[in-house]
Amino acid sequence: MSASSPAPSRPNIILSETDADRITDLALSAQQRSPEVSRLLLEEVERAEVRPDDETPGDIVGMGARVEFVDQAHAESRVVTLVYPAEADISAGRISILTPVGAGLLGLQPGQSIQWPDREGHERELRVVSVRRADTPELAV
Repeated sequence: MSASSPAPSRPNIILSETDADRITDLALSAQQRSPEVSRLLLEEVERAEVRPDDETPGDIVGMGARVEFVDQAHAESRVVTLVYPAEADISAGRISILTPVGAGLLGLQPGQSIQWPDREGHERELRVVSVRRADTPELAV
């Protein structure tokens, strides 16, 4: 057990109370089948600024958010919706929170980047371009 974490300095993130609670439960239940992503998710929830749902900004990547991001490793822009595993469908652009990319985007705002491990353990930079939250209809036009 190492005293210092290999994780580089990560940007500040914000989560709604509902997302933080549900993601914690999911990560704990997924420890056996997805230990690495589970650990990363629990670390992200632990370091996040958790706010009441109605005080969480509408441009935060959370569950149900439609996110445009750039994977700097491939210099490609992608648009995905962050979902729970049962709703995931990569062909429809719905990625699970239990994937490395899904976990890495959690809590970020447009303009923020994070160095995050991929499935092979290589660090790659994910940069959020835009966020549209489906669960905040009061912010929709």
